[in-house]
Amino acid sequence: MTADAVLANTPGIAAAGQPVVALRGIAKRYGNGTLALSGLDLVVRNGEFLSLLGPSGCGKSTVLRLIAGLGEPSAGRIDWHGTGKPDIGFVFQEATLMPWATALHNVLLPLVLKHVPSRQATARAEAVLAAVGLTPFANAYPRELSGGMKMRVSIARAMVTEPAILLMDEPFAALDEITRQKLNDDLLALWAKARFTVVFVTHSVFESVYLSQRIAVMAARPGRIIADVAIDAPAPRQPAFRMSAEYAAVCRAVSDRLHQAIAA
Repeated sequence: MTADAVLANTPGIAAAGQPVVALRGIAKRYGNGTLALSGLDLVVRNGEFLSLLGPSGCGKSTVLRLIAGLGEPSAGRIDWHGTGKPDIGFVFQEATLMPWATALHNVLLPLVLKHVPSRQATARAEAVLAAVGLTPFANAYPRELSGGMKMRVSIARAMVTEPAILLMDEPFAALDEITRQKLNDDLLALWAKARFTVVFVTHSVFESVYLSQRIAVMAARPGRIIADVAIDAPAPRQPAFRMSAEYAAVCRAVSDRLHQAIAA
């Protein structure tokens, strides 16, 4: 199976722009009394690249966990449209790879847990590694990989089950700027081919504008959406976009909304 075949088989945008999941009046209070979210409304559309942007502690990661089913809201509801909750991939802030396993075997793990036949699973894992540019490092262990390579393995592991939705929780925050920009471009290239739905958490105005079709700006705790900004620039973006006057203008506008969120 080729890398392009993997991307072609990933659930795409048969109903482009239609809601895939809606969060209605969501509140989340933790056992220690912390009210992380209150009155949060958010619609995620099929095939879009949506970023959640907001100050630390505003509940961005909590939103991802609720969408993934890793927690339950204290109030409100989560409505899945169409045929119900689809397969979801999750990329965490840290690569969280098994140190005793090669890159290939780390990517294989979700398929092993699903009892996919060995030959089929290996072919799929190899194809996804190729899609993220890591074929030469398939037999390398995490200690032998750079931070950027580890995150590529983590993305490949999330993609290997062909998820319809990819949730990404600040996956590039710990990387240097050059590596971060390269992975931004690589992620956009993967998304352009497959058009899975992405919900991407970031603290960076610049990253959110470069990647996204839409940015949901969240206010400080308790978290809620206070602005929904559409990015009209053509997608996927090219590196030259970062140097354009249009990019600078959108970054200023989004930065203003973020400052409002911090003051809210």
